[in-house]
Amino acid sequence: MPRIRSKNPRALLTPAALHILLSLADEDRHGYAIRGVIEERTGGQLDLGPGTLYEALHRMVESKWIRVVEGGDGRKKTYTLTSAGREELDVELRRLDEILSFARDHALFPATRSVG
Repeated sequence: MPRIRSKNPRALLTPAALHILLSLADEDRHGYAIRGVIEERTGGQLDLGPGTLYEALHRMVESKWIRVVEGGDGRKKTYTLTSAGREELDVELRRLDEILSFARDHALFPATRSVG
């Protein structure tokens, strides 16, 4: 399976990685809760199966973007965002913001584009 992000600083986060980091930005969560937040936020358009989700979580722990924290009943791993993960999220959000700003400024964004 490919890495979540290459060593190239211009590489993009995968949709799964981006949404996992977003789901942990405001609260520590276990895997099932992460999946639920992502499904709700995307209106079901991104439905991460258990294999995809837990493989991504494992790779993100290895990359030190997230870590497992103690808590809960001990049966579920709870994940928290690390400072490295926050930095990755910030870089990606700035990149996406630049893209959307360009699209709006050039009337390419659907809300600003004239029909005709």
